[in-house]
Amino acid sequence: MIAALRTEFMKLRTVRGPWLLLAAGLLIVVAGISGLVISGGNLKSPATQSAAVAHLGIAAIVSLVFGILAVAGEYRSRTISDTFLSSPRRGRIVAAKLIVYAAIGAVVGVVGAALAVATASIWWGAKGADFDLGNADMWHTIIGGIVANALYAAIGVGLGALLRTLTAAIIVAVGWIAVVEGIVGQLIGTDLAKWLPFTAGRALALAAGGGDTGLLSRGAGGIVVAAYAAVFAAVAVFSTLKRDVT
Repeated sequence: MIAALRTEFMKLRTVRGPWLLLAAGLLIVVAGISGLVISGGNLKSPATQSAAVAHLGIAAIVSLVFGILAVAGEYRSRTISDTFLSSPRRGRIVAAKLIVYAAIGAVVGVVGAALAVATASIWWGAKGADFDLGNADMWHTIIGGIVANALYAAIGVGLGALLRTLTAAIIVAVGWIAVVEGIVGQLIGTDLAKWLPFTAGRALALAAGGGDTGLLSRGAGGIVVAAYAAVFAAVAVFSTLKRDVT
């Protein structure tokens, strides 16, 4: 297993695409916070600090695509055969991908959190407002964003293993987030919609969780997203073991 983990890290060190993708996610955080301030957000309100760093949760969509690249990207580049030939246990390889990509998603979440706090504090200072580093809700939002980046990266690995085609997997993921989940949510009602994967993720990673927002609590949202990640991980292993590589 350790050898499989090392192999996955080595692969990521030799390609630029995934890192450029993750860098784009960090830019989303900076742009989102800047947009919030420029649009006239109330910087004297503690809730605005939480809303600013909540952009870290939006960047989790990029971590999702990053996870999709783990498997579907190898099918596209036709390196997946060599990957599986390097080890007779495909399940171990997929497990290594899940661990590595989730771990990197978490690290990117930490980097994004530091960047979010730094960007927000600079903007607050530039506008003559006090940035409260002791704001507990802000830190809870940051923790939720870090966890979301890790879990959605794992979900991406599972989705990539299931669909195999990179373009199809990305279209399905983005389409579900942008269109399908909203429609499904309207059809099944708020009480059930809050259990859907990305609606639950909003509760985990955004400043507004639970209460009269129609979302789960932040803790419950995290448990639900973790459950989805576990399901996709199981699907990734099962589909890889049962299907031919080509």
